[in-house]
Amino acid sequence: MLVEWARGARTALDVATGGGHVARRFREEGIEVVTSDRSPGMRPDVICPAEHLPFADKSFDVVACRTAAHHFEDVHASVLEMARVSAGRVLLADTVNMGDAVEQAEAIRDPSHVRNYSEAEWGEIVAAAGLELREARLFEHSFDLRAWLERTGCKGDDAARAVELLGDRVADGRLTLRKIALRAETR
Repeated sequence: MLVEWARGARTALDVATGGGHVARRFREEGIEVVTSDRSPGMRPDVICPAEHLPFADKSFDVVACRTAAHHFEDVHASVLEMARVSAGRVLLADTVNMGDAVEQAEAIRDPSHVRNYSEAEWGEIVAAAGLELREARLFEHSFDLRAWLERTGCKGDDAARAVELLGDRVADGRLTLRKIALRAETR
């Protein structure tokens, strides 16, 4: 979906690139991509937090951030920075807030988790950054539960508690979370 929404762009910034999945897909489309992440271990082009992007205003045709905003200390400042460095589009995708139990499970699994936001909160965050929301899509994402837990070293009693809190979102060794993707434009 993010690739579809980025079509026609020449340049992109992948914020909180993590494993670089978005950057790779954009590059396959012929887009020149710069990656940023606060973690040097992710080997980004630029090491920086999303709240302080060291780029000039309107530096990129597209700015994208996938499955990372729930780790940002200040999501408002982060999206404001993304809007500032974008000359056109800001594309966001993340897990939607599904209640306190899921939030607790996420924090047990990964202590860097800050919080997920509701669809309404995302609308407010985007608007507060001076962006115009063009499209928001909600969808379910299902993946291997064990791999999800192992990625952060969550095991033993912590893993059992996280699975218990996730409740019926876990079935047959898979976890299903609700996600949102947003396409916004600078004004």
